[in-house]
Amino acid sequence: MKEKIHPQYYPNATVVCACGNTWQTGSTKEQLNTDICSKCHPFFTGQQRIVDTGGKVERFTSKVERAAKLRSQVKEMSVAREERRRARALVEIVDTDESVEPIEGLAEDANS
Repeated sequence: MKEKIHPQYYPNATVVCACGNTWQTGSTKEQLNTDICSKCHPFFTGQQRIVDTGGKVERFTSKVERAAKLRSQVKEMSVAREERRRARALVEIVDTDESVEPIEGLAEDANS
């Protein structure tokens, strides 16, 4: 085994849970912090508890709401863009400077 490449090992490292429970174990860090342990985990306690570290649920729901809002804005913008494109195409087809007069022979044939 090569020397001086391995981290220092602490045989009596302390693990501290958010519920206040502590125990000793071996680790490469002197102190470890955890959110859930066997004393507070719902599987072991039989009680349901939601652990929201740092508002993750609120951040997720705000991201989903923001994405839905952006999708609706993009859809509205694309509809407006399409309407402008159609209006421009109609303006190009019908030139307002030209006067449109009916052809003399056609108007009489249509009425007959």
